[in-house]
Amino acid sequence: MRLATAEINIPALRYNLARVKEIAPSSKVMAVLKANAYGHGLVKIAQCLSDADAFAVARIDEALALRAGGLTKPIILLEGFFDPSDLPILLANNFETVVHDESQLLAIEQSNLEMPISVWLKVDTGMHRLGIEPEQFDDFYQRLKQCPNVKPAVNLMTHFPCADDVSNDFTQVQIDVFASLVSDRREALCLANSAGVIGWPDAHFDWVRSGLMLYGVSPMLDQVGVDHQLKPVMRLKTRVIAIKQVNVGDRVGYGGRWQCQKATILAVVAMGYGDGYPRHARQGTPVVIKGKRYGIVGSVSMDMISVDVGENAAHIQVGDEVEMWGPTLPVEEVASCADTIPYELLCNVTPRVSYEYCNDE
Repeated sequence: MRLATAEINIPALRYNLARVKEIAPSSKVMAVLKANAYGHGLVKIAQCLSDADAFAVARIDEALALRAGGLTKPIILLEGFFDPSDLPILLANNFETVVHDESQLLAIEQSNLEMPISVWLKVDTGMHRLGIEPEQFDDFYQRLKQCPNVKPAVNLMTHFPCADDVSNDFTQVQIDVFASLVSDRREALCLANSAGVIGWPDAHFDWVRSGLMLYGVSPMLDQVGVDHQLKPVMRLKTRVIAIKQVNVGDRVGYGGRWQCQKATILAVVAMGYGDGYPRHARQGTPVVIKGKRYGIVGSVSMDMISVDVGENAAHIQVGDEVEMWGPTLPVEEVASCADTIPYELLCNVTPRVSYEYCNDE
């Protein structure tokens, strides 16, 4: 009997990609697969996204894994390269690189490459993480255009820190700053992440970078995927491994965090922080057993969680399936109960969890 399992719904994944294309019909789609495709399985997910126009990852090892898996689509390194010795690897594997600082530009200018590479010039319009300053744009752009190691088309991009909040006008400020910089450049433009796709149609331009929404999860504040007609791709599930009677005054779990106020029955489920479930999920965080929600009690331990199923829950038995998040329990809700974000929960699923890739709806 399999216990902790991540069930990956491939039709839902493809549906979500189609939904991105529906929302941004004039844009090409860069499917973001960094961090093991947000915990869903890097190569397998890429193999199922044949309708994407390109893939985006954070680092070279992720890109190399895609090539080793037989993927031939364009791959963009969102963090760029980290050493001049990486450039021959980029060229040999037809990787495209983001350029976001002077050291990268110098490395490209000073390299002796057999053929030019594709470059995405990243401008910092307010994220203050990666990217050149707007006042550096003209210099960087001209140097890249004149460099024989760079293909003639220099793609241009930026990143949004606040696009998840449509009431915050800072994203519009960024769009305006970027548009003013590139107004006379006939290059491909990429601004919108998943939140930009959903909340800021003026930012769609030539390319959109879809990450979280591909997996059926909302990138917007206080919303869930279904609010945008998305379908959750991951269903994290496990099994009941014990039924336990507890009485008034009994304490449950490490540290005795939860004390029984009335006699009840606990279902012990095979899931814990060793599987990636958030250790700080608060009392009452829901799980679903046989279509009904029940709240967790006590501390989340490495391998197990206790769930209060009530004194009359005789219909729950050892071996019953438990949904920790998925179609009937949005991962966004579980993340809120653990004071974190759904990105972290998805990315933190550990190698101990079995993966099942399902091609049926």
